[in-house]
Amino acid sequence: MPMQTPMRPNEMVLDKIYFIRGQKVLLDRDLAQLYGIETKRLKEAVKRNRSRFPEDFMFILTDNEFQEWRSQFASSKSLKMGLRHAPMAFTEHGILMLSSIIHSDQAVSVNIQIMRLFTQMRQWILEHSDLQHKIQQLEQKVDNHDKNIELVFSYLDELSEAQPEPTRKPIGYKN
Repeated sequence: MPMQTPMRPNEMVLDKIYFIRGQKVLLDRDLAQLYGIETKRLKEAVKRNRSRFPEDFMFILTDNEFQEWRSQFASSKSLKMGLRHAPMAFTEHGILMLSSIIHSDQAVSVNIQIMRLFTQMRQWILEHSDLQHKIQQLEQKVDNHDKNIELVFSYLDELSEAQPEPTRKPIGYKN
């Protein structure tokens, strides 16, 4: 009976998800680490199966994206070590495709976990988009109330300017 590999805590996977080119991606080195293989082996497998990875499944970071990503870790030399080439970034579909070419038990269990996390993230976004809509409605109501209050004050200003103070007759005895 093969030993089950322990699932990685969700936080470990979530920490490795980056938002690049408007997409949630995981980088080749992080996936290789999660799968328990060398980054070199992952890249070789992808190169052997390049037709399975169109641009919306996997892309290589541009020089600018790579430098920007590296600058986020300026204080940590260990994260930069061994990074001479821009990493491959895998979208959710690319990670699914990786499961068809990386056949270790650990890779399968990690892929299942990653897919569940992506599903949870989508669900969270959907649930909170409704909340976002409600917040926008409240902001509009506040804006409308603010405009109404400003209107009341402007009317009060107009009324106070339009009516000059009446002159009063002096009170008291005339000599």
